[in-house]
Amino acid sequence: MEKEAPVPRVGVVVYLLKGNAVLLGRRLSSNGHSTFALPGGHLEFGESFEECAAREVKEETGLNIDKIEFLTVTNNVFPTNQSHYVIIFMRAVLIDPSQQPQNLEPDKCSGWDWYEWNNLPEPLFDPLEKMIKGGFNPFPTSS
Repeated sequence: MEKEAPVPRVGVVVYLLKGNAVLLGRRLSSNGHSTFALPGGHLEFGESFEECAAREVKEETGLNIDKIEFLTVTNNVFPTNQSHYVIIFMRAVLIDPSQQPQNLEPDKCSGWDWYEWNNLPEPLFDPLEKMIKGGFNPFPTSS
């Protein structure tokens, strides 16, 4: 029997902003183990990007988000484990700025914290690191 080729999957991740900080957690999954990444996960059938962003942030951190908007999309191939992800990057803010993140999926993340944009932890998850090194900034610019 012939082995099927890997199929690209769609992930939605969220730049959750608070002042000049962004929420990051240290990954425990095979892709990017021990790197810092944004909250997010797989897009489910029939789900909008905004719905997925709100659901994933709530499932992973317990946080309720608002002002969810599309930022960009990246195409990411991970040859070491034969996976391919199209990643939708969203931006959002907390509905209640005093709400604190909880680690609701300890098997996937070692914990969440806020990091100042000009002082991000290392190592960053590869797709995030490439964006930042390319000059991407998730913070809105005033006109």
